[in-house]
Amino acid sequence: MPADSSTALSPEKTSTPLTSTARATAPTPGAKVRARWLLALALAVAAFNLRPAVAALGPQLEQVRTSLHMNAGVAGLLTALPSLCFALVGLLAPRLARRLGPAVTVCLGMGAITLGIAARSFAPDSAAFLLLSAFALAGIAVSNVLMPVLVKRYFPDRIGPVTGLYSMSLALGTSVAAGVAVPLTTALGGGWRVGLGVWSAAGALALLLWLVQATMLGRDGAGTPGGHTPRIRITRSPTAWLLGVFFGLQATAAYATMGWLPQIFQDAGISATQSGLLLAVTMAVGAPLSFVIPSLAARLPHQGPVAAVLAACGLASYAGLAFAPAAAPWAWALLLGVANCAFPLVLTMIGLRSRTSEGVAKLSAFVQGVGYLISVPGPVLIGVLYQREHGWSGPLALLAALMAVQLVLGLRAGRPRQIEDEV
Repeated sequence: MPADSSTALSPEKTSTPLTSTARATAPTPGAKVRARWLLALALAVAAFNLRPAVAALGPQLEQVRTSLHMNAGVAGLLTALPSLCFALVGLLAPRLARRLGPAVTVCLGMGAITLGIAARSFAPDSAAFLLLSAFALAGIAVSNVLMPVLVKRYFPDRIGPVTGLYSMSLALGTSVAAGVAVPLTTALGGGWRVGLGVWSAAGALALLLWLVQATMLGRDGAGTPGGHTPRIRITRSPTAWLLGVFFGLQATAAYATMGWLPQIFQDAGISATQSGLLLAVTMAVGAPLSFVIPSLAARLPHQGPVAAVLAACGLASYAGLAFAPAAAPWAWALLLGVANCAFPLVLTMIGLRSRTSEGVAKLSAFVQGVGYLISVPGPVLIGVLYQREHGWSGPLALLAALMAVQLVLGLRAGRPRQIEDEV
């Protein structure tokens, strides 16, 4: 990051002459650079905490169900809860950010994540577990929406690299939580309560960093009663709808991968252990690519070709899984991991499709709200098709069709457009 005066955390500049007192207290360029790096670190640590509440639960869900006497209906609701919370609660994020400022709002989100994860490990019954999980997911939902907003506001000259940084951290948080949840629980010897509650420690670290950011930035970015901001009717933007449906289709593919890929390999005769490793490879390949792809996409005037390449990798993987899953399983896993990097790509496009941080806030909330709602029925429908056909031809054909639509939408959403010009 450059060390000149443009690296100030405040995105606004003023031509008003500084008084002698102001000059004496104004931060030096070096202090501004350090503050900017601290904010980038806070974004990365926050992003790491946006998926362990979900990823660490999956491998231990059966233990939770048995311990809390959770019926199948509640367990099904629990698996659908992340998408529902991300969609519905995320829509409130722009309003909170206007009132409190994005940094303060993310700080509250980190607090909700930390408290929710810690408290649900003491839940006495399934109703309390569900409620506390929803509380943690609400904090995640708000933070999900505001990550691109903070990047746009404080790193307008580094949208690609900083989006890549927090996308990579999010991918790491997902893969680490999924991969070490069971071994960590075994090592700690405390059962699922300790195995789930321990992730609140990472949330507490993020909360401390964001308390510092909330103190430094305060209500910066909050709306003022006397201020005039052009109203953006986001639902009138074709680009917003393109990005929303694109987000929903890539989320559907990602959730289907996490939920069903091991079963696809096992039905092809691959062992459960190797199937788990193949899923880990699919998830792990996203970490480095989540850093590279946003930086590349932000340099291009048109992000459509990147979306097309990622979708082509997904189509190739689905074809391999459908016709020869055991012939080259590592290749199919790698290709699917590349295809799932449409997530950091769409986050980058959100930051590029508006001129202001408020516009990005509305666009981010709309895209993620629409997208996560679209993604809710996907994995369930895949399971229904699999149960009806006792095979994977139908489910993989459906996923391939959705991926083809995602490719077309990505080409259109990647065009250089600003939502302010459309509405």
